[in-house]
Amino acid sequence: MLKPISQEDLNTTASGIIIPDTVSKEKPEQGTVIAVGEGRWEGGKRVPMNIKVGDKVVFSRYGYEEVKLDGVEYYILKEENILAVIKN
Repeated sequence: MLKPISQEDLNTTASGIIIPDTVSKEKPEQGTVIAVGEGRWEGGKRVPMNIKVGDKVVFSRYGYEEVKLDGVEYYILKEENILAVIKN
């Protein structure tokens, strides 16, 4: 499960420069991982996850399910829909 990063946060650089929506229309989604399952079953064995809580990731725009808990929006997705882990 991850918490999506708002489009407003993505459109502002660290120095405060605002990037217009027209530049970032078709960007992949980004979010911060807040929970990770045990992994998937493959050939009768559990394959552990390669991501961890706190990772900032880029994921497929249409590869997730939306859920709301206590008024906060989260996404649930499979590890295969994660395109990249952003390292700082």
